[in-house]
Amino acid sequence: MFRLSGLLTAFVILATAPLSPAAAEDKTITVFAAASMKNALDEVNAAYTAKTGIRFSVSYAASSVLARQIEQGAPADVFVSADTDWMDYAIARKTIDEASRVNLLGNSIVLIAPKDSKIDNVAITQGFDLAKLAGDGRIATGDVKSVPAGKYAKAALEKLGAWQAAEAKFAMAESVRAALTLVARGEANLGIVYSTDAKVEPGVKIVGTFPADSHPAIIYPVAATTIAKAGTSDYLAFLRSSGAKTILEKYGFKFLVSPTI
Repeated sequence: MFRLSGLLTAFVILATAPLSPAAAEDKTITVFAAASMKNALDEVNAAYTAKTGIRFSVSYAASSVLARQIEQGAPADVFVSADTDWMDYAIARKTIDEASRVNLLGNSIVLIAPKDSKIDNVAITQGFDLAKLAGDGRIATGDVKSVPAGKYAKAALEKLGAWQAAEAKFAMAESVRAALTLVARGEANLGIVYSTDAKVEPGVKIVGTFPADSHPAIIYPVAATTIAKAGTSDYLAFLRSSGAKTILEKYGFKFLVSPTI
C-alpha cells in the first residue's frame, strides 16, 4: 500500500508541477532582428501570436552585433539582417540554415534633421556639400565599418563625392536607431538613416532622399538558424504572407517576394 501511495503521490506532484523552462520555451520563437525592424516586426509578431498563440523573444540591434552573437552560440531561431553581407557572414560560419534564406524586404536611406531644424529640401546629387550643410554640428549614422545603414551611407557619399569633406563630422552610432535618437534629441544636426526609421520618429524630418543608384541595393534577408526550434518554418512562411506584407509596407518597407498565402 505504501509503495502504491508513494507512486500516486509522485504522479500527482509531476502532473501538477510547473513546466520546466525548456518546455515553457517550446511556444516561444527567439528572433534576432536588425534595429530598424523594431516597430514593423513587433506588429507582425503580435499578429502571429494572435493567430497561433506562439510568443516571441526579440533582440533588436545592429546586424553585425547579432550575427556575431549567433556565431558565439546565442540561442536564436531566426535572424533578420539589414544587409546581405551579415547574412552571408553567418552562413559562412554555418550558423544559418541557408535553404531557409529569403531576401524579404527593401528600404531606402534618407537625410534627416531635427523636426525644428531650418534645413529643408536638400537636393542630394553629385557633389552636394554635406559638410557645409552640417555647419558646426555632427552627422549621425550607424558605424560605417559594421552597421549596415552606415555602410550604405558611406557608399552613397563616396559615390556622390561628399564623403571626404564630411567624414570628420560623423558621429558613429552602435545602430541606426541610436543614430536616429541623436538627431531626434538635437545632439546631431543631421543623420542618415532608413526611410522607415524616419517614419516612426516624430522628432525628425526627412530633408532629402539618397538616389537608389548611389549605394548597393538595400536588402533585408531572413533565415532560420541551424538550431531553430520546430515550427520556425511556419513563422518564416508567415513573414512572406499577404498579412505580413500589408503590415511591413505600412511602415515603408518594400516587399521583395510574392506573398505565399
